[in-house]
Amino acid sequence: QVQLVESGGGLAQAGGSLRLSCAASGSMFSISVMGWYRQALGKQRESVATIDRSGNTIVANSVKGRFTISRDNAKNTVYLQMSSLKPEDTAVYYCYVVLMDGARNNFWGQGTQVTVSS
Repeated sequence: QVQLVESGGGLAQAGGSLRLSCAASGSMFSISVMGWYRQALGKQRESVATIDRSGNTIVANSVKGRFTISRDNAKNTVYLQMSSLKPEDTAVYYCYVVLMDGARNNFWGQGTQVTVSS
């Protein structure tokens, strides 16, 4: 069973920055894709950013230029550097991983709250 431990959420002022981390452990397979979703209160979960093992990224238009996703393959850790935060970035942020196990099984973190005050 893969465990994902997220950290770095909290409260920030508009225009400020936060850095989320998500460390994966317990897998006997390498990790293919890592990424972040978020879900604001009353809204559907949306993809924020993804990164593959080679470092190729996809970033949502709503955060492009403000958020940067990166990963450390040796540590099985994915990061989300969030800058120029806006109140609309307030949400629970979830990390996930997709395994290179043939079935592309995916696992999710427990979520971390990010609150941006105006």
